[in-house]
Amino acid sequence: MTLARAPARRSRLLEGPGPVLVLVVAAAVAGARLGGFTDLSVYRYAGQAVLDGRPVLESGDPVTGLPFTYPPFAAVVMVPLALLPAWLAAALWTGASVGALAAVVVVARRALGRPAPGWLVALLTGGALALEPVWRNLTFGQVNLFLMLAVLVDMVRPERRWSGVLLGIAAGVKLTPLVFVVLLVLVGRRTTAGRAALAFAGTVAVGFVAMPGSAATYWADGLVDADRVGPPALAHNQSTYGALTRLLDGPPPTLLWLAVAGPISLAVLVVGAGWWRRGDRVLGTCLGALSMLLASPISWSHHWVWAVPVALALWERSRCAGAAWAALFVARPVVWPPNGQHREYGWSPPDHLVGNAYLLAALVLAVWAAANLNRRVDNLGRLPRHSARRPRTRRVDVARSPT
Repeated sequence: MTLARAPARRSRLLEGPGPVLVLVVAAAVAGARLGGFTDLSVYRYAGQAVLDGRPVLESGDPVTGLPFTYPPFAAVVMVPLALLPAWLAAALWTGASVGALAAVVVVARRALGRPAPGWLVALLTGGALALEPVWRNLTFGQVNLFLMLAVLVDMVRPERRWSGVLLGIAAGVKLTPLVFVVLLVLVGRRTTAGRAALAFAGTVAVGFVAMPGSAATYWADGLVDADRVGPPALAHNQSTYGALTRLLDGPPPTLLWLAVAGPISLAVLVVGAGWWRRGDRVLGTCLGALSMLLASPISWSHHWVWAVPVALALWERSRCAGAAWAALFVARPVVWPPNGQHREYGWSPPDHLVGNAYLLAALVLAVWAAANLNRRVDNLGRLPRHSARRPRTRRVDVARSPT
């Protein structure tokens, strides 16, 4: 009897959260041992500034020399990090980041109508760590995995009572998720969009209450200064603004940037809304994310963590497309041409093609999505396969029928 139960027990362990917890603990241990995460140090500095009542935007982190570039509300969110020893903050942040990545896999697969057993979630999460945006997010100690999870949860289930709140909070930490409020309006979820807008307004108010001077500085001056977060010409900036900067050997005029990035981003957003309304909320949300990345003046490569749910959505339609998309972000061709120290200004035409690979891949995906938008799709938004299918018949499970 004991031997008969052993396989079943092992099966339950593999199906449950155990494999994911092992991965999270391993990530936390690695984070504690490695430490020295650049952006996490800046976050801790911002949280300490809130505790000390000091302005956070006027000076940089004394450890890294880098400024805090997020809205003041984000500094308030980072206060708990400042209360922890550096090694413990690194451990918890890294473990929680991997946990958020695993949660993204679960949410995306379930929204796509696919099972999410623990062993498979752990396998996919471990594989996702090989994607450059993901591992760079972890090595910097960045916040993007948490924001992606918050947005995805609200976007795939906007009919829930409190949907939109997480999205609004995410936008309060980093402004770019506000694009999803527009997406919600386009798909007819105006109540959820309004809830997200109210939550975002609340984060602005919290920032003014906690840090009135820094909040006034941020919303008056820092909001429109793209250079405050780094040189936009760097190859890692995979936005339309970054591509134009490299192509023109200098930052483009604002009107030119808006004339190029505006229509492209809006078109991608509209296509995303079309897929969302047709039942594929994962792909629709991912297209909204790509619109956000294309529109933002600065979209560092570690902002492209949305490559993970995009790969999951593509895999459901074409194994080759999903694998090719993931392989692109593993290979990270954006750093193959000469980069850094303004060497991007000397790029040849092939260098521009390779060095803007993330951006170009997003445009190719958007064109494919637009071309297939009006084709017949099933209730999950998947394109029908060309092979013939047997008609489905309803199966009655007598053992489970009501008596």
